[in-house]
Amino acid sequence: MPQYVIEREMPGVGGLGADELKGASQTSCSVLRDLGPDIQWVQSYVTDNKIYCIYRAPDEAIIREHAERGGFPANAISEVRSVIDPTTAE
Repeated sequence: MPQYVIEREMPGVGGLGADELKGASQTSCSVLRDLGPDIQWVQSYVTDNKIYCIYRAPDEAIIREHAERGGFPANAISEVRSVIDPTTAE
């Protein structure tokens, strides 16, 4: 299944506490359950003003639907074409 990086512009998100991040995660997981097994949240990286999320999904449309239902921005959605790491150099 294709993998995507979602960029969510959320000013001040890096200052949220554990309870607030837990609440956002719970909202996301609830929407994912409603959407069914075609979309999977892998993980997210929280920075000062953005969250970068990794998702597996058949297409961009279901990712946008998840964002809309959850009330999350999805400012940019990019399909991952390749994954590299230090072992790629070997």
